[in-house]
Amino acid sequence: MQQTWLTLSHFVMLGLLFGFAIVHSGGAALRPWAEKLIGCRLYRILFALSSLPLAVILIIYFFNHRYDGLQLWNVQDLPGVQQFVWALSAISFLFLYPATFNLLEIAAVQKPQVHLYETGIIRITRHPQMVGQIIWCIAHTLWLGTSFTLVTSIGLVLHHLFGVWHGERRLIHRYGEAFVQVKQRTSIIPFGAVLDGRQSILWQEFFRPAYLGVVIFVFLLWWSHPFLLQATGKINI
Repeated sequence: MQQTWLTLSHFVMLGLLFGFAIVHSGGAALRPWAEKLIGCRLYRILFALSSLPLAVILIIYFFNHRYDGLQLWNVQDLPGVQQFVWALSAISFLFLYPATFNLLEIAAVQKPQVHLYETGIIRITRHPQMVGQIIWCIAHTLWLGTSFTLVTSIGLVLHHLFGVWHGERRLIHRYGEAFVQVKQRTSIIPFGAVLDGRQSILWQEFFRPAYLGVVIFVFLLWWSHPFLLQATGKINI
C-alpha cells in the first residue's frame, strides 16, 4: 500500500535540521580555534550570519508544513488543551532563552565570552535550552498531532541531546576541574539537584530585567502568532 501520508516535507525537514546541526554545533566546536585566528567579535558575527538564516528557514518551513502527513490525533477541540499548550509554550521560553541575558555579547558589542553559570535557572537544570526545547516540542506535537510535527520534534530533541553531550565536552576542555565541580552541584534533569539537596532555589535570582523581557516576548508572540502564520504562509518554501 502506498504511504501517501509520508510526504517529501518530512525528509526535507530532517535535512534542514541536520544541516542546521552541522553549522551550529560545528561552529561551536570551531570556536576556540576561530577566536584565536579572527578574534571573538568577528567569530560571533560569522557564527550568527551562518546560523540565524538557517534557523529562520527552519521556522518558516515548519509553519508552512506543520499539518503535512498523517493526523495522528486531534485534541484541539478538547476543553483546556489550548490553554495547557500555551502554558507549556510560555514555560519553554523561560528555559530556552537564558542565553540571551548577555545581549551585548550576542551582538558582539561587548567581547563574547563563554560563561560558567551556576545561578538562576542553572540551579534547576544545567542545560535549560535542551529542557525548553523538549517542553516546546511536547506542547506543539500535542496541539498539532501530525506526523510532520512528530518528526520535527524528534529531530529537534535529538539535536539538543547531542548539544548537551557536545557542550559538556567543550566546557570540560575549557574549564577542567571547575566545570567538574559545577556538574557535581547541578543536574541535567530539571530539579534533580534541588530534590537531592545539592541546590536550593534562590528566587531573588530570577528578579532581573532579562526574565521580564522573556515574559514580554511571550505575550508579544501570543499576540502576533496569527500574523506570523499569515506572513510565513505567503513564502513559498
